[in-house]
Amino acid sequence: MNSGATMKATRFAETFPDLNGRHVVVVGAGKSGRAAARLALDHGASVTLADLREAADFPDAANALEKRGVHLHPGGHPAALLQHVDLVVLSPGVPVDIDMAGEARARGIPVWGEVELAARFTEGRVIGISGSNGKSTVTAMTGAILRSAGIAGGTGGNLDTPFADLLDQDTPAAVHALELSSFQLETIEAFRPFGAVVLNLSPDHLDRHGTLETYAAAKARIFENQSDGDFAVLNADDAPSRRFDSAVRADLHTISTQVETVKGAFVRDGRIILRTDFGEEKLLLVDALTLPGKHNLSNALAAALAARLGGAPVNAIDAVLSSFRPLAHRLERVGAIRNVTFYNDSKATNPAATLPALDAFEAGTIHLIVGGKDKGGDWDALVDAVRARVRRLLVIGADPAPMMQRFEGACEILECGTLDSATETALAGADDGDVVLLSPACASFDQFDDFKQRGEAFRQAVRALGERYA
Repeated sequence: MNSGATMKATRFAETFPDLNGRHVVVVGAGKSGRAAARLALDHGASVTLADLREAADFPDAANALEKRGVHLHPGGHPAALLQHVDLVVLSPGVPVDIDMAGEARARGIPVWGEVELAARFTEGRVIGISGSNGKSTVTAMTGAILRSAGIAGGTGGNLDTPFADLLDQDTPAAVHALELSSFQLETIEAFRPFGAVVLNLSPDHLDRHGTLETYAAAKARIFENQSDGDFAVLNADDAPSRRFDSAVRADLHTISTQVETVKGAFVRDGRIILRTDFGEEKLLLVDALTLPGKHNLSNALAAALAARLGGAPVNAIDAVLSSFRPLAHRLERVGAIRNVTFYNDSKATNPAATLPALDAFEAGTIHLIVGGKDKGGDWDALVDAVRARVRRLLVIGADPAPMMQRFEGACEILECGTLDSATETALAGADDGDVVLLSPACASFDQFDDFKQRGEAFRQAVRALGERYA
């Protein structure tokens, strides 16, 4: 640790800081870390990219950076790397309390995340979208509306493309749509989104944050640098989100599927209504939305409101929301066999994310596949929903016993172990018109690299069954 000497803090400008000749250490060689390394390198910095993985396990994209002059440091991120360092950038998957980060702060070395770094090189504006569930869909919707309206900018963040890799789409008139996770928001400093949207709050990532309060505090940071001229959006239907009211510094708007809001987006007579400084505007009918489920109505309200406040006209909003297709692994229809329909909702990595998926289908027809790595959370509501709506529960995962015990008595429960076995077992016991739903309520890391690999494995299992029964 620090020898005790007080060191003068390094200072960087909040816009277009001078990195030329500076030494930047990026911790974590995943997508965000590599994007941060490229950005720092492009602005003249000397870059070290450190990762816990050994050299043989570094991704090819990281090895490509080495050819551009990035120094790769495998096997960890010791404090010794801080010698003559001016800036540390943490990837989202790296905890903010690692020893190296603490030592850097003690030495006066700034510790940012990739979003903070990218924001300082951005001329356009950002609409940041966070929440426990739905943020990927709302980000994609918002971005699609903005681009349909001819507004420049990128769409990404935690959704597929890191912010630092979107800057080739940046202009002074750009409006970027960014999904922002709690991990990304932990490492902001001056980042100020023009629009800040928090969709909902439920326990998630407690394996990292420890408590709901700490998790919520990370989410609330999306509002902390906003001021006059910015806007904030909260969900009036989500009681836990009320805790964010006191954090809002910008012009507050709310969304609701249940009541008319004073300022925001709501439903009246089966139609989406916006009430903003543009006046009251009627949008498309709810029945014209392409995504199923009440949660996706809420998502559509948030996207419509954010895009309108970002400058998109009503006709662009209507056009996108009436044609928007579900994102991969998010209540995605992947096939039908013998009139049994299969849905891939692998992105549902916590109990609260699985709840709306169950509401999208007729009670008693659902064969639900759950299990994986429990991130911590409140399971009571999901147990009740399974009892009321699910016909059979099929449990996967490396350690299925806790899940079996949790849902004991709620419905018929089958321990399947693997996803292939669960998919085949679900079809074997399904009747005409039933639904097989992969909505695991858990992270995937016990058996898969990520939720995408799990979703792809489900698709492949359904495809193989389809060929067998063709």
